[in-house]
Parts: sequence; C-alpha cells; structure tokens
Amino acid sequence: MSLYRDTGVVLRVQKLGEADRIITFVTQRHGKVRAVAKGVRRTTSRLGARVEPFAHVDVQFYTGRTLDVITQVQTIDAFGAGIVTDYQRYTAACAVLETADRMSAEEGEPVLRLYLLVAGALRALADGERDPSLVLDAFLIRAMGFAGWAPAVNECARCNEPGPHRSFSVQAGGSVCPRCRPPGSAAPAPETLDLMNALQLGRWDVAEGSTNNARREGSGLIAALLQWHLERQLRSLPLVERKSVPTTHSSASSDVRSASSEGSASSDVRSASSAQ
Repeated sequence: MSLYRDTGVVLRVQKLGEADRIITFVTQRHGKVRAVAKGVRRTTSRLGARVEPFAHVDVQFYTGRTLDVITQVQTIDAFGAGIVTDYQRYTAACAVLETADRMSAEEGEPVLRLYLLVAGALRALADGERDPSLVLDAFLIRAMGFAGWAPAVNECARCNEPGPHRSFSVQAGGSVCPRCRPPGSAAPAPETLDLMNALQLGRWDVAEGSTNNARREGSGLIAALLQWHLERQLRSLPLVERKSVPTTHSSASSDVRSASSEGSASSDVRSASSAQ
C-alpha cells in the first residue's frame, strides 16, 4: 500500500457510480490531484461535508491504478461557510476554482504558487473585508503571471518601450505604444491601467480607492486576456456579479467591448470551447 498526504483546496466534484465521487484538488506539493472519495454520497458518510468545493483540507491518499483513493480528510479552513451565503462572493469564488482547474491541466505537476493564490483568494472572499470583484481580478491577473501571461501595463507588450501607453491589445498581451498598436486596440482610461498595476503588485490602498468605472473596465480587460490565453470561455465569469457603474461614463463600456472582441477574441474562444 502506497500512502501520501498533502494539503489542498477542493476545486470540483463529480459523481461516480451510486455513492462515490471524484474530487479534484489543487495541492501544495503534488499539484492537481483527482481522487475517489468512496461512499461520500451516503448520508452516513463522515467525509462528505469535508470534500465540498471551497474546502481547504489536509488529505491522505492511497495510490490506485487509475485514480487515487481518499482515505482520510481533516478540515483546515471551511471557506464555504463564509462564501455560499453571499451571491457576489460565491460567483467570484466559483470563477477562482474554475480558473485554477483550467490552469493546472497536468496532474501531479507541482503548482505551489497557484495553490497559494487559490487559498489566499478564498480566504479573502470568506472574510468579506474586500470587494469580491477586486479579489477575483487580483487572483486572475496574478494567476496569469504564474502561467507566464502577465499583461504588460507599464511598458509596450511588443517593443518594451516604457509607458504608460494609451492603447491596450489583448492579442499583443497588454499596453502597446503608438508604433506597435494593432487595429482595433482598446483605449482604457489611465486609472484603469493604474488599477491593473495595483492588483498585480498587491497595492490594495490604490485598488480600493479606484472608481467603479475603472473596476468595470479593468475586469473586462482581465477577463478578455485570460480567456484569450486559455482559448476557451470560462462558464462562471459571465455569472460574476459586479458593482454597478454610473451611466454617465460611456467610454468604459465601449472600451471593454472592444477589448473583449479585439481580433475576434471572443469568437475564437467560443470556437475553441465548442471544438473540445
């Protein structure tokens, strides 16, 4: 018998047979792990409540032929209790889990930084002290940095010319100078780029002082970048509840739509998603 232990966050659950479930974790040392929790759908199971999405657990696995088997689970943080009672926090947390699941495609490959980002984002959402939209966007932009897709904010994404620059291209990977600017680039407000930079650096004083317009525009750019790189649309992102934006600022919405559709990004994402 081969046993091993790790700490991880439950990303997803799937039914298996009449009483079992397949649980997907992102773990501290073993990366993404898919394991069977036997009998957890029975009312008498002691493991069922401990292997629900958002749970942060210490878990012991038995190495199986195809899928590992969960033998012991101990709860470290029950993040779900502080998340599921609020729709905005819940939808943001679902987007965090789905993004982590997509970014950790290879099972068994260590992804320590991603694990820490997921645990930190869920902890912040469960505490309820920060705007869930900002927590989600901070997670997404840092997760892209983990994957090597960090957007260029202070320099040109193509020629590295110092900025700030007024144009933003999803295809190019961030801000672009006038010389490198491709057709259809967005023109976000300077405060939007300041917000994105603050989220990358963890400057919450700047992020929390941003306007609703900057938050909405930044969220659109970050979502467009993420889905462009993943080549598929995340199902949870359209459900995320965002703060209302004053109707007097019309350019932000048009810039976000431009960023989301730039270079047929949205259609490419949908095509990639339907093809898989």
